[in-house]
Amino acid sequence: MARWGDMRAGVTVGLAACLFPLPPARAEPAYVPLVRDYVEQRVRQMVETPLVLNAIAEQNVEFGNVSEMDMRVLDETYRSEVIQHHLQMVKLLLDKSVSHYLKAMQDASQGAIVEFFVTDSHGLNVGQSAITTDYWQGDEEKYLKTFANGSREIFIDRAERNESTQMLETQASFVVMDGQDRPIGVATVAIAVDAL
Repeated sequence: MARWGDMRAGVTVGLAACLFPLPPARAEPAYVPLVRDYVEQRVRQMVETPLVLNAIAEQNVEFGNVSEMDMRVLDETYRSEVIQHHLQMVKLLLDKSVSHYLKAMQDASQGAIVEFFVTDSHGLNVGQSAITTDYWQGDEEKYLKTFANGSREIFIDRAERNESTQMLETQASFVVMDGQDRPIGVATVAIAVDAL
């Protein structure tokens, strides 16, 4: 009797699988492999330079013991400056040699790179090619899905159409490693998918 019960359960499960097949695994959007390849072949080597690595390492020392409350205050100050077009913090960041370098890399990308910035280990911007919307990335997926969880994978965000340029854009982020293969920050690049 127990055997018949087992067989009946197996038939029921098999029948259910035929009638209600599992949904197919969600395939990644077509732009994801293109962006991943671009980041691996082009962007990563732009970041792994002494200029960028030293700038991140120096800020990690400078902000070694910064509290989350202090980071939020810095972020709020930065955001309010951007909104009010009173750009003291922004100008200090854009005047850094690492920011000039990132801007040069963006300009040389033939429109593929729309924005380029690197953060320290807390997610605070170290250098940026343009004015970003905020200063602290530590509460965003670009940081949480890379540095915060120790991932070596490239996190590629959902692509969206830029209203002003009508270009399809996405952000790709990855952990920046120092010469001893230790995580020190995050690099984020906004990429115009149509330009790849």
